[in-house]
Amino acid sequence: MTAVAGTAPRTPRRDTPPSGRWAELGLLVPALAVGIGGFVLTNLNRTGTLPPRWWLVPALGTLLALAAHLVVRVRARYADPVILPVVVALCGLGLAMLNRLDMAIGGTDVARTQLIWMVVGVAVFAAVIIWLRDYRVLQRYPYILFIAGMVLLLMPLMPIIGTNINGSRIWIRIAGYSFQPAEVAKIVLTLAFASYLADRSDVLASAGKKIGALTLPRLRDVVPVFIMWAAGVVVLVFQNDLGTALLFFGLFIVMMYVATDRISWVVVGGLAFAGAAAVIYRFAGHVQVRVDSWLHPFTDLNQNYQIIEGQFGMAWGGLFGRGWGLGSPSRIPLAGTDFISAAMGEEIGLVGLTGIIVLYALIVARGLKTALLARDSFGKLLTAGFSFVFVLQVTAIIGGVTRLLPLTGLTTPFLSRGGSSLVANWAIAAILIVVSHQARRPVVDFEPFVDLDVEQTTVIDLSSLEDGAVGPRVSADDTTQQRALVREQ
Repeated sequence: MTAVAGTAPRTPRRDTPPSGRWAELGLLVPALAVGIGGFVLTNLNRTGTLPPRWWLVPALGTLLALAAHLVVRVRARYADPVILPVVVALCGLGLAMLNRLDMAIGGTDVARTQLIWMVVGVAVFAAVIIWLRDYRVLQRYPYILFIAGMVLLLMPLMPIIGTNINGSRIWIRIAGYSFQPAEVAKIVLTLAFASYLADRSDVLASAGKKIGALTLPRLRDVVPVFIMWAAGVVVLVFQNDLGTALLFFGLFIVMMYVATDRISWVVVGGLAFAGAAAVIYRFAGHVQVRVDSWLHPFTDLNQNYQIIEGQFGMAWGGLFGRGWGLGSPSRIPLAGTDFISAAMGEEIGLVGLTGIIVLYALIVARGLKTALLARDSFGKLLTAGFSFVFVLQVTAIIGGVTRLLPLTGLTTPFLSRGGSSLVANWAIAAILIVVSHQARRPVVDFEPFVDLDVEQTTVIDLSSLEDGAVGPRVSADDTTQQRALVREQ
C-alpha cells in the first residue's frame, strides 16, 4: 500500500547519543563528597567529634544538588553533563573553608549565610533553565543591554548608594544591604557584546585598512572599543579596582577576536589598555601601591600584611597541605573573600589548589566545546564570552594571591564569600547549560509517507513542537486522501 496524506510519524534515530544525565548524576557523587569530606574532616581534626545534627548541612547541600540535577534532567536533558558537578564541587569546597574559618575566628556565621545564598543561587539556576527555553531571545536588545550593563558597572560611583569597602568603591548599599553590581554587569555586558558582534562579525572581519599582514579596523568600528576603554579607565581611577577594569575590557577584546579572527583587535585593545594603565600609574597612588606590593611585598609589613601572610600560609602548606582544620588560615586578613585560594593552599596544599584550578579549567573547556558545537554565531559568542569570564577572573585573583600579577579585588567564582557573586555565577552556569542543551540536542529525522503521484504541499505542524523540533505534515489536494493515513505494513 501507499501512505498518503496525514501527519508523518516520527522516525526514531538509532544513532541518537545518550543525554548524559546519568553521567551527570554519577559525577555529582564525588562532587558532593569533596565538600562534605572537608566539612567532616575539619570538625574531626579540630574537636575530635562531629557537632549535633551535623548531617543537616550535608543533607541540604545534597538536596540542592539533586534539585538542580532534576531541573536539568527535565528541561535540558541534552545539556553538558560536567558543568553542574564541577559547580557543585567548587561550592562545596568554598562552604567547607568558610565553615573552617568560622570555627577558627569564633562568633561568625559566614558559612550559614553563604549556604542561604547558595539556595538563592540554585533557585536562580532553575528559573533560568525553566524560563529560557530558547537563548536566542536574548539577542534582540544589544543596545539596551549595553546601556544597562554600563549603568550597573558605574553605579557604585553614584552618591548616597555608592560605598567604599576595603579601599575599593565597587559596592552599593541599599536599606542596609550591600551589593556588588559588577557581578550582574558581567552577565548583561556579555549578552550585549555577543548580540552586537553576532550581527556585525562579517563587517568587522572584512572591513579596514591593511598594513602588511595587519588589518587595521575602521574608525567607526573602533568606537565600541573606545567606550569600553573609557569605562575601564573610569573604573580603574575612581573605583580603585584594577580587577574589574581588566575583566570587562579584556572580555570585550577577546570576544572581538573570537567574532572576527583578527589579531589586530587584540593588538589595538592591548596597547590602549597598557597605555592608559601606564599613565594612570604615574598619577594614581592606589595603583602604585598595588604594583609596589606585587614587586616588593616584604618591604612594608603594615601595608602588605595580607600578601605576606598569604605567602607564608601557602609555603607552610607545602605540597599536600596541613590538612583540613590543622592550619592557620584565619591569620590571613579577608581569607574568606580575596584570599580564599591562599587559605585553601595552606590546608590542602599545592596539589589541592591545582585541583581547584583544574575544576575551573573543566568549566572553561566545556564552555568552549559548547561554543564549537553551537549552531549559531550568537550561541558561540555567548558561551565563549562566559568561558573567558571565568578565565580572566580566576587568572586575575589567583595570580594576584600567588604574586604572578598585581593583586585585584575580584572574587574567586563559587568559592569566595559573597551573595551577589555566587548568585551571578550560578546564573552563568545556567546559561551555559541552556546553550549546551541546544547545541548537543540531536536533530530528529522525519520520513513522511506520501504518494509521489499526488500533488502535495508541506505544512508545518506546530502541535508537534518538542524542544524546538518541528515535524512536517503532508497534505494532499484530494479531500478523501486527507482523511486517510495508511501505513505500508
